[in-house]
Amino acid sequence: MHRHLQLTEQGKLKHFLSIEGLDKGLLTEILDTAESFAGISEHQVKKVPLLRGKTIVNLFFENSTRTRTTFELAATRLSADVLNINIATSATSKGESLLDTIRNLEAMHVDMFVVRHALSGAAHFIAQHTAPHISVINAGDGQHAHPTQAMLDMFTIRQHKKQFEGLKVAIVGDILHSRVARSQILALNTLGVAEVRVIAPKTLLPAHVRSMGVIPLHDMDEGLSDVDVIIMLRLQKERMNSAFLPSESEFFKCYGLTEAKLLRAKPNAIVMHPGPINRGVEIASSVADGPQSVILEQVSNGIAVRMAVMTMTLGHHGGAA
Repeated sequence: MHRHLQLTEQGKLKHFLSIEGLDKGLLTEILDTAESFAGISEHQVKKVPLLRGKTIVNLFFENSTRTRTTFELAATRLSADVLNINIATSATSKGESLLDTIRNLEAMHVDMFVVRHALSGAAHFIAQHTAPHISVINAGDGQHAHPTQAMLDMFTIRQHKKQFEGLKVAIVGDILHSRVARSQILALNTLGVAEVRVIAPKTLLPAHVRSMGVIPLHDMDEGLSDVDVIIMLRLQKERMNSAFLPSESEFFKCYGLTEAKLLRAKPNAIVMHPGPINRGVEIASSVADGPQSVILEQVSNGIAVRMAVMTMTLGHHGGAA
């Protein structure tokens, strides 16, 4: 569906809006390009001149310090100029429309919009209406997609497991409202894992969840049995008061990841979480800080993956060589 919008006529990445419509080759190219950037953080000079002279606008209609910061760091390490615009406090509150805001920024000769928005489809809308030379990256839209988060998760899995074939992956928690889970499921299946399980109470699973290419389960013991990768999702506490869930302690008892439940997985299973973590709600501190946790690595990998997507969409292929 979004393939034609995201790709150039040559099949290169122009925008990065969704994992949907991207093939295994392109996802692997993102991971390989990120690999070439992964070591840069260790260098004394953390910058490469690939995007010198380019201006990247962080257009955040919804707060997210961590995502915004990693995009900002990624752009800075590529020597781009970065403009942070927090729309919640500026244009739209003055009654300016989204397109007016975009047109004004375009007039400043910017090259890329990194968009985060509470409405599904916002990044696609901007990509459809923006000037032809501008690339758009979706930094999370509504309950729809969060493709760079999914790719940094794939990068982290590949670092630890070397390949995707044969892996069993369990995603646990609020699948229904999670843009991250949707993007992860698409990426995992495209990259060819053996099995994606989703573990959640019925109230937190989408109606047609099987059509997403997953095995839905409601029991942690069964769901975590023999898996290689466990991805815990953040429980949005604001939903606790609604009909979806009984209480935090009840959720933790059934679906929180503890050391005891972790024993069901393979001994070398890795534990992931897109953050921010609610300790004692979806994951016990001893697991979040434990030897199988790669949660902080995910954050570091976010910079390399976002550097990769920025250089690929702005037409600089070949990584940091």
